[in-house]
Amino acid sequence: MDRGEALHWWQTRWFVAAAALLAVVPLLWPDIPPLVDLPGHMGRYRVQLEHAQHPWLLEWYNFEWSLIGNLGVDLLIIPLEKIFGLELAVKLIVMTIPPLTVIGLLWIAREVHGRIPATTLFALPLAYAFPFHFGFVNFALSMALALNAFALWLRLARLGRLRLRAILFVPISFLVWITHTFGWGTLGVLAFSAELIRQHDLRRKPGRPWNVGLVDSWVVPWFWAGIHCLVLAPPALLMLAWRSGAVSGQTTDMFNWRAKMLWITQVFRDRWQLFDIASVGVLFLLLFKAVRDPNIQYSRNLGLSAIFLLLVYIFLPRIVFGSAYADMRLVPFLIAIAIVAIRPKPGLSIRGAATVAMLGLAFYGARIAGTTWSFLLYDQAYDRELKALEHLPVGSRLVSFVGETCYNEWRMTRLQHLPGLALERRLSYTNDQWSMQGGQLMTVRYLSDRPRRDIARRFIHDPSQMVTDVQCPREYWRPVAWMLVNMPRDAFDYVWVIRPPAYDRRLEQGLIPLWRGEDGSALFKVDRDVPAPVPTTRDLPRPRPLKDFAEDGSQIVNSMSPDF
Repeated sequence: MDRGEALHWWQTRWFVAAAALLAVVPLLWPDIPPLVDLPGHMGRYRVQLEHAQHPWLLEWYNFEWSLIGNLGVDLLIIPLEKIFGLELAVKLIVMTIPPLTVIGLLWIAREVHGRIPATTLFALPLAYAFPFHFGFVNFALSMALALNAFALWLRLARLGRLRLRAILFVPISFLVWITHTFGWGTLGVLAFSAELIRQHDLRRKPGRPWNVGLVDSWVVPWFWAGIHCLVLAPPALLMLAWRSGAVSGQTTDMFNWRAKMLWITQVFRDRWQLFDIASVGVLFLLLFKAVRDPNIQYSRNLGLSAIFLLLVYIFLPRIVFGSAYADMRLVPFLIAIAIVAIRPKPGLSIRGAATVAMLGLAFYGARIAGTTWSFLLYDQAYDRELKALEHLPVGSRLVSFVGETCYNEWRMTRLQHLPGLALERRLSYTNDQWSMQGGQLMTVRYLSDRPRRDIARRFIHDPSQMVTDVQCPREYWRPVAWMLVNMPRDAFDYVWVIRPPAYDRRLEQGLIPLWRGEDGSALFKVDRDVPAPVPTTRDLPRPRPLKDFAEDGSQIVNSMSPDF
């Protein structure tokens, strides 16, 4: 705790402000933050804002407002779009997430330790962890809010303002839940573990008549910690109402140990595998050092929080309520809390604390620099592909095919949902939108004319936009040749292929090229006067032998799952 010593540079307010501003840097240049799922969400925002203004949107998409735990950016975009326009508004919202995460981690460290330990700086790069790169923006915003709410919870307890805390955290719990339910659940775990330690310490104070016995020291605190955390419970009623009946979704794939180990190694997954894995190694080296060094200890408060989060991670299925990557999203925050828990033992200081702080700052700066350069390269790829939209009429019926491989390649193209920008910019139909009732406010229905809808149903929503060279095991994706041959040409007016696998150009029969880009990308207009190509045996799906894959299956599992 604070021993009245002078603040070091990494413990000052100006450093907190500078660290938060540094977290914004990677997002300054790109017009559209290059996050995998974000372009698809932007298409949904456009429908949300203009659904009733265009009859073709009413025909293609169903949009109904309801109170669900996945509305963070969806609500913020309403007032901000009127001021900045949709794309800039989305960018500004996304730009707030990393600095909020950094501030939350530093604030938690300050409340728990009294001063920010130098080792806390190593946790800051986790503001740009794999879940954020994936474009789970509602989730990431909710977790950033949850970290800051937890810091406030700790501060009010430290000041003895328990009644004020109880009053404030009823609306705060609703705010975090509405942003995304995952943040609310994490806040509950963190708050309960912290309150459990506080209640335990109250009963160990000298002179307390019940400061004897196991029951009063360990059992009673569980009861009172639960009582204090009841102020966080009201959103559970909304959760029950939301996730009941037809919108409950599937919960499955528990104890997938191979996947859980992969998520840990991929916590920084972005572009350069060696750099990203080495960065994970730095964090685990620090955690291991804290266990072995006699001058360093873990805060019981945050140490218990990290243990609770670890248990949640172990028991959390990979798919919850139909949403994939549920357990993966927790990993960076589990590691961050464990790192923030590190501090020097009382009466001692970390040898060379300034050196440790400089190393931590260098690590943070290196990760920010790498992410900035990576985002610049992704932004250039976006710019090249989006030139196709200059040739696409407003309100057109567009089917898109985005190239993918059967291998779980470290660097994702970030193009998987780029077709969503055709909906956002040109109000065109796009087949990359998710259609999961209850998971988000918009579902896909495409056409009210049943025969035409039935013909196109395999091509109308995610993951029909993903194409490969051959049929991948355990995937819904189809080979590009099969898709070009079998797509219902009377249901769509235009075809957009984005970096597809190599295919026979004869399959473009009946498609008029309007634009061609690099790596095989092209925009076509469907010519219905020319018959579709006749499929051959090589145009049929051919599975890749399982022996060609790594032990983990080597495929991106449900990479198109919605941000929920």
